[in-house]
Parts: sequence; C-alpha cells; structure tokens
Amino acid sequence: MPKILVIPSIDIQDQKTVRAVQGIPELGCAEYKSDPIEMAMIWRAENAKCLHVVDFNAAHDHTRVNFEVIKNICESVIIPVELGGGIRNYDDAVEAFELGVARVVIGSMAFENPREFIKILDKFTPNRVVSAIDVVNGEVVTRGRQTRTHMQAIQYAKFLKSCGATRIVVTDVTTNGMLSGPNIELSRQVAEAAETKVTHSGGIGGSEDLLKLQREASSFVDSVIIGRALYENRFPCQKIWRVAEAGIFA
Repeated sequence: MPKILVIPSIDIQDQKTVRAVQGIPELGCAEYKSDPIEMAMIWRAENAKCLHVVDFNAAHDHTRVNFEVIKNICESVIIPVELGGGIRNYDDAVEAFELGVARVVIGSMAFENPREFIKILDKFTPNRVVSAIDVVNGEVVTRGRQTRTHMQAIQYAKFLKSCGATRIVVTDVTTNGMLSGPNIELSRQVAEAAETKVTHSGGIGGSEDLLKLQREASSFVDSVIIGRALYENRFPCQKIWRVAEAGIFA
C-alpha cells in the first residue's frame, strides 16, 4: 500500500503551543503544556520527518512575536520545517526563509495578490513554496479562515496550478481540530483539479481515520498534517505514523 507522510503540526500563539477550534483562535484556544521548541524536539525524537508550524499572531495581526521561537525550532531539529501564517508579500517570504524554514505555506496572499505569489514561486521554486486552500462548505476562505471568497475549491485549485503551484495543503475548516474524520472527497477534488497529489489537513481523530485515509486516498494524498489527535494521544501508539509511512496497514 502507498505510503503517507505524517506531519505533526505545531500551532503557536504568543510563543506558546496552542490548539484553536477549527484553526480560528477567536473561536476558542487551548494551551498545551509543552513549549513549541520542546514540542518540535519531541516530534523529532518520535521520528517525524517534517514539521508544520502555524504562526497565529502573524496570521491575524502580522506581528513577529513568535519569530525567535520559530528560528529556535529550525535550529533545534534537523528535519524540514514548513511555516504558514502571515506571509502577505515577497518580503515576508524572504524573512521566513531567513528564520531557517525549509518551506513557506501561502494561503490568503495567493488569492489576493497572485502577482506577488508568482514572484515568490519564481524566486524560491515550487519545492519551497506550498499553497494552502482552506474550505468551508466547498467555498475557499481567507484571512485566518474568516473571509469568504465566493470561489469554489475546485476552481481555485485550477487557478493555483496555472500560477505554477505544485503542492497544495487542503483543509476542511469545519473538521479542523474537531477529530470528526477526514473530508477525503474534498482532497480528491482538489488533487484532480490541480493535477497533483496534495497534503490533507483536518479531521484526523485517531488511527482509524489515518487508516481510512491511507486506504481510500493514497492515490491522491501523499501526506497528512495532524495536530490535536497527536497531542491528546488518541492513537494507540504515537509511533503510528511509522506504520503509515511504511505503507503496511492491513
């Protein structure tokens, strides 16, 4: 069975590791005990191959309060760190790479300023620039998942492909952090529209959901971002992703 790379997520607000309801801090935000740097080292010790970091302060207020923490994360682990949140222009992307991140994840800016997005793609290559599609009921949302665009996810996926994007993180906002099961159909639709494999995000509540994703979606999903389910130890063993990455689920 094809392998799926499991990517632990570290969401940061005010220099602390947090969990936000549906990825929107205004809807409620819980703190975890470990600081972000310690958490990164824990996931690395658990054999994670990549980390997904989201800067909530940068995403909502365009501040740099978490930059030193992010820099320290990159220096503390020897695996790639991808960063999302608050990258609104070319200079922001440059600054993110200077922190030591391997990839930037761009959401709102690609929709609002595609010229700038293409400029970043051309400078840093699609291998280092990841697109993000956040979706509510089939519609793309931006600005911290709170602004409706009136554009359907499939249409937007085709647009991103035309810009030169080759990697898309797909998130069903209604399932994000809810442990309610993955929206596999959404990831399939985006993958087909963009003619590429995608990174699935949202809804993984435990090993059964990961198993379902591998069985039903591995032909178009090659990686999955998991947050709350890992932090709350909802897998029978935290080493479950090693099984997923080996492609040996029965």
